Order: sequence, then C-alpha cells, then structure tokens
Amino acid sequence: MISTRQLRYFVEIAESGSFSAAAERLFVAQSALSRQIKELEGQLQTPLFERTARQPHLTAAGEAFYPRARNLLSELNKASEMATQVGNGQLGTLRLSHSSTVPMSGRLLQGISGYLEHCSGVSMDIVKLSSDVQIEELAEGRLDIGLLRLPVLRQRDGVQIVPLYSERLLLAVPPDHPLTMNTPEQGIDLALLKDQPFISIPHPQRGGLSYLSAELCMRQGFFPKAARVVSRKTTQLQLIQAGFGIALLPESMQDIAPANIHFLPLADPDCQSTIALAYRQHPTPLVEQFVQHFSSNLHHGSGPAPMPVR
Repeated sequence: MISTRQLRYFVEIAESGSFSAAAERLFVAQSALSRQIKELEGQLQTPLFERTARQPHLTAAGEAFYPRARNLLSELNKASEMATQVGNGQLGTLRLSHSSTVPMSGRLLQGISGYLEHCSGVSMDIVKLSSDVQIEELAEGRLDIGLLRLPVLRQRDGVQIVPLYSERLLLAVPPDHPLTMNTPEQGIDLALLKDQPFISIPHPQRGGLSYLSAELCMRQGFFPKAARVVSRKTTQLQLIQAGFGIALLPESMQDIAPANIHFLPLADPDCQSTIALAYRQHPTPLVEQFVQHFSSNLHHGSGPAPMPVR
C-alpha cells in the first residue's frame, strides 16, 4: 500500500532535483528517504528515478507518476483543511430562521454580517417562521438556529433558548390616529388603550409578542379589543397603515414599517420585549461557533452574555 509519506518524499525529490536536498527540506535522513523510495518503486514494480553520479532523473514511469502524485497530495491537503474547518465550525451552511417580529435589521443584521466576515467558509439559508414552528423544526433537526421573541409557551426537550437582549415596545398607530396629536411627554398610558382595536390578538396556545402585549394590557385591567382584521405576522404593519387598528410593537419594527405609521412611546417602563436565540443542545461545531461569535458580538461592552434558560 502506497503511503502519503512515500508520495511526499517522491514529489520532494522530483522538485528539488536531488535526494540530499529533499532530505534537508524534509528534515529526514537521506538513508531513510532512499529506503522509502525503494519501497515505493518495489510496490509499483518499476523504477521512478535514474540514479546518476550527479543527480537523479525521472524515468518515463516517474514522469507519468509525478503529476498524479502531486495532485493526490494537493487533494489530500484540501481534504484535511476542509475537515479541520468543518470540525471547527468554519465551513458549511447554517439554517437560520427568525419570527416575523424579529426583523433582519439593526444589530441582528450587523451581528450576522460580522459572523460571516469572521467565517468566510460559511453560508446561511434564512427563512421566516413563527416561534413555535422554529422550536419544532429545531427539535426535529431541520433548523440550526432560531431567532424568536419571548415568551415561548410550548418548548421541546433538547432545545435550548438563550435570551439575547431586550428592546422597548412602542405603540404603533395609523397616520391619522388622534393619539398622534396629543402624546404626553412621559408617553402613552396603556390604560388609555382599553377601547382601541388591536390588530394582534394572542393565540391561546402560542407565546411571542401578541401574548406579551395582551399580558401588559391585562395588568391594566383589560384584554385587548380585537380589530375586525387581525394578524400576528408582518402584515400587521399594513393593517395599521390601512387604519384597521393599533399594536404594541418592538422598536426594531420601525426599520421595516411604512413611513407613515406613527410609533409612540409608552409610559410604562416595563413595556419591554426580549429577543432570544434557540438551538439544539449538544450543538454541532458550526452551530456552536455561530452562537459564541454572534452572542459575544451582541453583548460586547454590555456585560456577560446571559445564561441559557429552559
């Protein structure tokens, strides 16, 4: 069986022009080098070099063997580098999903861009899925990373959820809404929204932003009144623009909202929404590399990264 050592020794002699020069470049004894080449020629049953007093010359068999041996070594090096990169999480395709209320903008987009610059061998396949679907897809191994909003009501064993950061909620209203004309300096009191139609009403078995909004309203003694048309998706921005109702939306939604939707501050400082990262326990090196790099970038200068929650 031909060994990679024999191939490497043969190629080095052919390129350096002598056994002594090859031995020096390979940091091996010339006798060991000669022995390996004799074994290689014995396995091939033909000489590869014409030994002369001055320097060895490739035989016709050696001339034919040389480019293929060099290519084999090159492919082996490429395979080794690829295996190392995959093992270190620096090569592959990462399947990532985000919920409709986690827009790919601002600090999230910057974090992804920074990660891709750091890991040039990684590509990403990004889709938009609800938080609950993301959890299922992660549990079944069809998704690598999820970006969702807390709370998540239905969790699955083997899926880890890590809070990333919180952002304030704002009141999104249509262009001609009366509250845009008289917004208190301290912000809108949630209690004033009791009779307002909300275009986002929570599903009884789903968490996320609509669940959080309803919880905040219930602290003020009322459940959000449903508008005639409701949605928990990005289409709620179009519904607000068309005047169907209002919604409590995270600050980052301003990045993708139509220009004529008004975002008004809220008086309650507890009106905050948290974005979380979800992935399988015992992640692959690719996922682990992303989580470490992405989380550290988001939390750079803002204290330690949060601990996983279940």
